[in-house]
Order: sequence, then C-alpha cells, then structure tokens
Amino acid sequence: MQGPFTTPIRVLIVDDHALYRRGLLTILETEEGIDVVGEAADGVEAVAQAERLVPDVVVMDVSMPKGGGVEACRAVRDRLPWARILMLTSSEDESHLFDAIRAGANGYLLKNVPPEEVAAGIRGLHGGQSLLSPLMASKLLTEFASLSALQAPPAPAVGLELPRLTDRELDILRLVARGRLNRQIAEELFISENTVRNHIRNILDKLQMHSRMEAAMYAVRQRLIDPGE
Repeated sequence: MQGPFTTPIRVLIVDDHALYRRGLLTILETEEGIDVVGEAADGVEAVAQAERLVPDVVVMDVSMPKGGGVEACRAVRDRLPWARILMLTSSEDESHLFDAIRAGANGYLLKNVPPEEVAAGIRGLHGGQSLLSPLMASKLLTEFASLSALQAPPAPAVGLELPRLTDRELDILRLVARGRLNRQIAEELFISENTVRNHIRNILDKLQMHSRMEAAMYAVRQRLIDPGE
C-alpha cells in the first residue's frame, strides 16, 4: 500500500479507441497511488504528450494510426529513457511482441486481461520489473534463438569488444529469458531481490539496453546464453 507521502505513479494512456481509453482511465483513477496525467489517441500525440507531461509509465496500444505503438514506443524511449512502457494489444501476433520488445517496451499485455492486472503491471514496471508471462517469454526467446541459429552472431564494430558479463549476471539473464520474476530469480539463486535488481541494472548498463527481455534477446543472439539450459 502507498504511504501518505509516496509520490503517485504518473501514467499516460495511449489508445486510438476512445471507449477503451476512457474505461481504462476510469478504472485506474480508482487505484491508490496511480495518477493518470493524460491521454493520447495516436502515436504522434503520444510522443508529444509524453514530452509535455513526463509520465513515469506509458500504457500504449500496439496498433494505432499515425506511426503506431511500436514507433511511438521507440520515440518515447529516446526522449524519456527513464520512463517505463507497457504495451497493450488485442492480438496474440508474436511479431508485435518481438517488435515492441526491440523498441524498448518493458511490458506486454493482452487487452482482455482483468483491469486489475493492468494496475498491477503499472506498479510492477514502476518498481523495476518487466511484465511478460513465462509462456510469452519462452515463445519469444525460442523463436529468437531459432532465428539466431540460422545466422552467425553479428560481429562487434571494429575496435569494440562484446560487454563482459559475470557468471552470476549470465545466470540471471538465463532466468530472465525463461520469464522469471525478480522474486523467483532470488529464490532460485538464493540471493535477495535487491541483489537481483542490482545485477539487472548492471546488465542493462553494460549492454546499453532498455529492458530485461531486450538484454536477454541480445545475449541469445550473441550466443552468450542458451535460454533452454
């Protein structure tokens, strides 16, 4: 529960369907500790509103006019690198999932989930978690590993070396690739959740990535980890 002096999570809702957007806004406004600071109806408006309102979390539809959610996600990430982005979709198309993660999305939910899951997802993202079910994470990494197996890993630019991750960081990346949450990683490796968060922060800094799953995909592509191990 939010304490009396806790700053509310500033949320921007982006969806081209006014009815869905209004319904989500109505639900989130009843949630303690969440402050919906604005709305947008397309990708271009999303970027403009994000720059103006500086939200902590952007809840954004994948399929929208004027650029679309993936393009808007990438643009918001460039302008507000600290903001967390939760993508929503009514489709189970895996290509959308892949594109959203590569664009820097921190979470991905289907629109048919209960509204309280969206609120929980916003809180989780704001707290440093990623939001991707183990099944979706497994499908994503399996598909990505299959594609990577067909080609050699890209060579680093001339004069650059691949970032060096510690054995512990690689262990954590493998578990991230399987869709594990911080709590589950901590239990499996017998370390604290705070230690897991610190390791993930170091991993993202070393790889210069925006999200856990983006880092895991990079590691698979570079043959640093095998998600099936």
